[in-house]
Amino acid sequence: MNVRKTSLDGVLLIEPPTNFEDFRGSYVELYNQEIYKAAGIAVDFVQDDISTSSKDVLRGIHGDAGTWKLVSCLYGRFYLAVVNNDPQSPQYRQWEGFTLSDTNRLQVLIPPKFGNGHVVMSETAIFHYKQNTYYDRAGQFTIRYDDPAFGIWWPVQSPILSRRDSEVAHV
Repeated sequence: MNVRKTSLDGVLLIEPPTNFEDFRGSYVELYNQEIYKAAGIAVDFVQDDISTSSKDVLRGIHGDAGTWKLVSCLYGRFYLAVVNNDPQSPQYRQWEGFTLSDTNRLQVLIPPKFGNGHVVMSETAIFHYKQNTYYDRAGQFTIRYDDPAFGIWWPVQSPILSRRDSEVAHV
């Protein structure tokens, strides 16, 4: 397993412990508690979620004050933006983008007080994440994907948005 720091404090880019391919297909070990803990990732995950979306669908940017997320792409390809939304951090409003796919099998560990959003770049993609808290919609924040205060670059001109993501005001 290869774990790399990113430009954002606490955000890690991870190559899963097992990623095997042969003439039959592929096998990926997305998570192994012992291996991740040995690599310094001692998060106790309690919930797994997936979302399936079509090309140009942009979901997010959402987060909360207490949730760690381990994000991966099960199928397809998407661009993931991770945003520091902690006003006490010297990196407040800084962001970094990652391309995750079913071929590179990269994962991103996202700490609490960070938001994340993704846009689908393939015809369809399956977004998977583990989290250490149970989903609590009322405790979440939403950042508008094109808020100029954050200056996030997206690889799409006209994303398809939910009502929640299109109606949120700029900061």
